[in-house]
Amino acid sequence: MPHVLETIEIETRPNPTHSVIWLHGLGADGHDFEPIVPELVRPTWPGLRFIFPHAPVRPVTINGGVRMRAWYDILGMEIAQRQDEAGVRQSIEQVQALLERETTRGIPPARQFLAGFSQGGAITLALTVRRNETLAGAIALSTYLPIAGSLPAELGSAARGIPVFMGHGAMDPVVPQGLGLMSRGTLTQLGFPLTWHSYPMPHSVCAEEIRHIADWMEERLA
Repeated sequence: MPHVLETIEIETRPNPTHSVIWLHGLGADGHDFEPIVPELVRPTWPGLRFIFPHAPVRPVTINGGVRMRAWYDILGMEIAQRQDEAGVRQSIEQVQALLERETTRGIPPARQFLAGFSQGGAITLALTVRRNETLAGAIALSTYLPIAGSLPAELGSAARGIPVFMGHGAMDPVVPQGLGLMSRGTLTQLGFPLTWHSYPMPHSVCAEEIRHIADWMEERLA
């Protein structure tokens, strides 16, 4: 059983019926996306439990080996090459353990959302394509699908039924939008129900994107 990550939790009302596990980007921590909750959640929605895990602290090669919170190592500027497959797989297991914990707390997989930004979005996609149980949906922002070479051999039995939202900045200098578009193509070819939005922004999140995520989530919370 993998080590259970430390998390921050916010419940929008007592006895929540749905969960949202939201993964931060490189060098941030679970607090990074706490402020999105009041911007995203609508008054008509059922109770949600937002879970913001802290990634493990590890040395990151591209940053001179400095230790920071990271879901996997970044070995160079060409982030889609020379991937830290072991790190990605370890994080998949750790996040999978959080999803399973929500099931034991009474929220079934069909009412669990998985979301992430940048590195966190990469883990979101890498886990989603390997799911043998459904999810309410996967939200992947400013990111790409890592270790895609092992697909479709590792495609999960329930994966293709999971709706995916992808959003990306057209001027992203960190994760080029082209990588996101390539990943969109891979997921679409595999048969995933995918929603894609591009925004005139760098490596960030904007108000329009939050509104689009809320619209998309509302359809799945109905």
